[in-house]
Amino acid sequence: MQDQENQPSQNPEVEQAEEQTTPVEAPAMSDLEAQLSATEAKLAEMHDAFMRAKAEGENIRRRAQEDVAKAHKFAVESFAEAMVPVKDSLEMALKVDNPTLESLKEGVEMTLKQLNSAFERNRLIEVMPAAGDKLDPNKHQAVAMVPAEQEANTVVAVLQKGYMIADRLLRPAIVTAAQPK
Repeated sequence: MQDQENQPSQNPEVEQAEEQTTPVEAPAMSDLEAQLSATEAKLAEMHDAFMRAKAEGENIRRRAQEDVAKAHKFAVESFAEAMVPVKDSLEMALKVDNPTLESLKEGVEMTLKQLNSAFERNRLIEVMPAAGDKLDPNKHQAVAMVPAEQEANTVVAVLQKGYMIADRLLRPAIVTAAQPK
């Protein structure tokens, strides 16, 4: 047996295959290890980027919730700022010792101008239909149907103005409407 081990093999193809397998496997293993470590590094980089993006998304969501909460809390701030001068004017009118009818009327007119200006700045719009306008159930509330010489379902008289904030109805105009003939 020893003689067989020391002797060169009888099959030269097997020897060549053994020689080729060993050197080829070593470079292939180092290439695979390099690829594996590169892939692991890329995975770690992508995981880090994902975690940062996730944290940023959570921060944006939290800040948006805080902004909405602040907006709700201070929503009337602009309107309140516009109303303070109106209140000041009314208080000053009450402090006048000897008001005349003319001075009271002038003060009320000026205060009404301030109030109208505050309404305009805050997009509070009057709903005041004219007689003969078509009844709009989205803006008008008919409390009575009265006989009239105009077309049915049109405004006859306005009993109380309505108001809208931007495009949203705050209070409908209270009207009487023409009844069908």
